[in-house]
Amino acid sequence: MIRKLFFICSVLSLAVSQILMASPELAEGHPDKYTVVKGDTLWDISQTFLKSPWLWPEIWHANPQVINPHLIYPGDIIGLIYVNGEPRITVVKPGPNNGVVKLSPKIKASPISTAIPTIPLDAIASFLSQNRVVSPEELETAPYILIGREQHLITGAGDEVFARGDVKGAERMGVYRSSETYVDPVTEEFLGLEAKSIATVGVGDINNEVVTLSVLRSNEELRQGDRLLPTEDRVINATFTPSKPNGDIKGQMISVNSGVNNIGQYNVVVINRGEREGIIEGNILAIYKSGGLVRDPYTKESIELPSERAGLLMVFRVFEKLSYGLILRATRPLAVMDEVRTP
Repeated sequence: MIRKLFFICSVLSLAVSQILMASPELAEGHPDKYTVVKGDTLWDISQTFLKSPWLWPEIWHANPQVINPHLIYPGDIIGLIYVNGEPRITVVKPGPNNGVVKLSPKIKASPISTAIPTIPLDAIASFLSQNRVVSPEELETAPYILIGREQHLITGAGDEVFARGDVKGAERMGVYRSSETYVDPVTEEFLGLEAKSIATVGVGDINNEVVTLSVLRSNEELRQGDRLLPTEDRVINATFTPSKPNGDIKGQMISVNSGVNNIGQYNVVVINRGEREGIIEGNILAIYKSGGLVRDPYTKESIELPSERAGLLMVFRVFEKLSYGLILRATRPLAVMDEVRTP
């Protein structure tokens, strides 16, 4: 009987400990309530309440009395409540514009505030809608810019340009320029070629292989040799659900946008893991810095010190073999070749 009681107590103790471990931990000094202000992101608020902000979906309690209960607006009051003894976070008091339009007798409508984003969208806007990863063959065989009208070599928005190649009946095309070639630092496998978005053009007259194009929008001046690719027919996802990857991910940051040496918060990086490794948009990855090598004074061997956790990133766009990520937290300067892992 004593053995049975001991066994039952052990099982119960293990079950309780597993439940506690599985439950997201609250951050030290967390508030009971927080009022959302313009400029907040879901990540900011998550860090206010949780030690592990990516576990926000596990603790969020949607209020069925609020219109669009999964969206949060400036003016909303976020509160910590307990449901069946478990901590939950919910909108305890919606802001004045949370899904409600008030009409006065003069039929004057008050504007609806935009729901706050998960992460700062201005930091990743061009990567969401413009830049893309292609194969070298795809770019090399694409139609290309010949010259501008009146034989100008450099042109911009509002100009007309001539191109050569088969546009395959498209009415609009994107103009791209070969940018960075990505190769896996460990296996040396080719991962993809980044095609930098330069402009959007409208397709006009076609005379044999010469196509007349009108420049509708441009980020930079168009140059001779820039390539034309079909505009992507894809849904731009600007709402991300923070999540932990399903598998055990281990990779590296292999490039950083803007060519900076030290990587910090809100820098965009490229990691050598993508769809084939099970990465999805919204996945959170921990960043580790190498501990470096030290020489053992007695054996004269080179010993690698343990890596140290130094930040977090969120994946916001995924390709087959690589992904774009946004640095959300950096406790020390980060650099290309730092490791990324499942948190």
